[in-house]
Amino acid sequence: MICKDLNEVRANIDRIDSEMIKLIAERGSYVSQAAAFKKDEDGVRDSSRVEKVIEKVRRKAEECGADPDMVEALYREMIGRFIKKEMDEFKKEQ
Repeated sequence: MICKDLNEVRANIDRIDSEMIKLIAERGSYVSQAAAFKKDEDGVRDSSRVEKVIEKVRRKAEECGADPDMVEALYREMIGRFIKKEMDEFKKEQ
C-alpha cells in the first residue's frame, strides 16, 4: 500500500504494532503452557529447538523481504525472555 502522507504511514505502523503485540501475547500464553510439558530445565532451554526456530524465521524473513539478521536478533531476544518466563513457570510447578 502506498501512503499519501506521514500520518498515514504512522497509522499503518501503529496498526501493525498493535497486531504484533497481540501475537506476542498469544505466543507467550503458549510458552507458559509449554512449561507443564517439560520434564527438566534442559527441556525448558532446549537449544536445538531454539536453533530450529531461528533457521525457520530467517528463511521466512528472506521469503517476505525482511532483513533476516534483524529478524534473528528480534527472535533471539524474544525467545530468551520467553525461556526465562517459562523457566519461572517450570520452577513454580516443581
